[in-house]
Amino acid sequence: MTPILNRRSFLAATAALAAAPALPRFASAQSAPLTLRAATRTLDIDGRAATVFGLVNGTGGTGLILEPGQRFSVALTNALNEDTLIHWHGQIPPNLQDGVPGMPAPLLKPGEARSYDFAAKPGTHWMHSHVPLQEMALLAAPLIVRTAADAKADRQEVVMLLHDFSFKTPEEVMAQITGGAAMGGMAMGHTGTPDTGKTDGAMSGMKMAGTDSTMSGMAMDLNDYDFDAYLTNDRTLSDPEVVPVEAKGRIRLRIINGSAATVYWIDTGAAAARLIAVDGHDIEPVKGRRFGLAMGQRLDIEVDLPGDGAFPILALREGARDQTGLILATPGATVPRLAAVADTASPAFDTDLAQESALRALAPLSAKPATNTQMLMLAGGMQPYLWTINGQTWDTHQPIPAKSGERVEIMFHNMSMMGHPMHLHGHSFQVVDTGTGRFAGALRDTVFVPPRAVVTVALDAGEAARWMLHCHHMPHLATGMMTELVVKA
Repeated sequence: MTPILNRRSFLAATAALAAAPALPRFASAQSAPLTLRAATRTLDIDGRAATVFGLVNGTGGTGLILEPGQRFSVALTNALNEDTLIHWHGQIPPNLQDGVPGMPAPLLKPGEARSYDFAAKPGTHWMHSHVPLQEMALLAAPLIVRTAADAKADRQEVVMLLHDFSFKTPEEVMAQITGGAAMGGMAMGHTGTPDTGKTDGAMSGMKMAGTDSTMSGMAMDLNDYDFDAYLTNDRTLSDPEVVPVEAKGRIRLRIINGSAATVYWIDTGAAAARLIAVDGHDIEPVKGRRFGLAMGQRLDIEVDLPGDGAFPILALREGARDQTGLILATPGATVPRLAAVADTASPAFDTDLAQESALRALAPLSAKPATNTQMLMLAGGMQPYLWTINGQTWDTHQPIPAKSGERVEIMFHNMSMMGHPMHLHGHSFQVVDTGTGRFAGALRDTVFVPPRAVVTVALDAGEAARWMLHCHHMPHLATGMMTELVVKA
């Protein structure tokens, strides 16, 4: 995807652009309303054509960039041949515009259009279908809202949207993952029942890439499906995006994990890096060269290039050797060929919550006691493939009650051997405990809860409405791992 250039970076980039391949374009909007179409696209995946979904902007590219102070004013058209609805992940719109089928807005029918208008929340965010099988078919795109500080900063911005991809249909993928079992929790138009006649085999016959990792002597299920490809901005490492950059330049990487079921380590290689924001919220900078990223989460990483050359930025699949990424290249640099498979497997992500525990919000919530505390037990397993919150799927879920304005604390207690990225709509929350004592952690909308771990978050209940709370691992969501925060006035 085209990077966002400031004036200094533009001078270095223009010379290299002539030799660079054509890049997809963002709509860097200057006037309202913007347009988006949910439509089909054709990608070249390692020389093989693939038809996927996508969100196409007014320039024919994918994604939206809003400039400082610009409202989110968008006309969305459904150009698919099936119903859909888009969720603005990380934004806090009026509940009617949140994009969850039936909560309360209905799905968009083919050919139907709908307008959205609300104050945009700054940061690195994204937008995706809230029909799980459609999200698995890549119906997603970046949504970047820049600040005045971003516009003034002497640095280049580069967006990375990560996806896992299968040449099989999402229905076939789900049938294989679940062993052909019926999926629960699919009410409110989230998706239909998969065609189990297309399954290639039950769970027992699958290669489980992460099951050799252990925690306290028990095997963790890091990955429950091996996808055919792992993408960065719709491309694999056989033909990666090469982004023109300035020698010794500073880059802000805006990284979005839009994958259905894959956690990554982001590796900046030779470039010194600082993690400066998570889920669109600034944090006290954390130095490093490798940071983890679960599904639905975003990382903003600032890197300083050491000089001339080509600098791969890689996303390494947790518990496996697969990798994807892009390459930052200064003018005239020799761009290396990178393999899609690393020499060694990457470890499990944040099983001890060390990364999450190290993050501190720059603008934490005000200090006040919680008047509403809730514990959510996250459970489930591979055989049968079923995932629950407090022992229930969506079909029988128990809503979490809250009153508008009250301080709420939610303790996520993961009883399973898979990690769960838990996402709450309509709110930002602060991580306040990871099992070793209270602290003013990062503000987020999606928190990763590792196997057998406990994470507590605090929030101030917002608009009186029904707000979805769910695991952002799509097969877990599709089999019922979701509930709702019901806020009353």
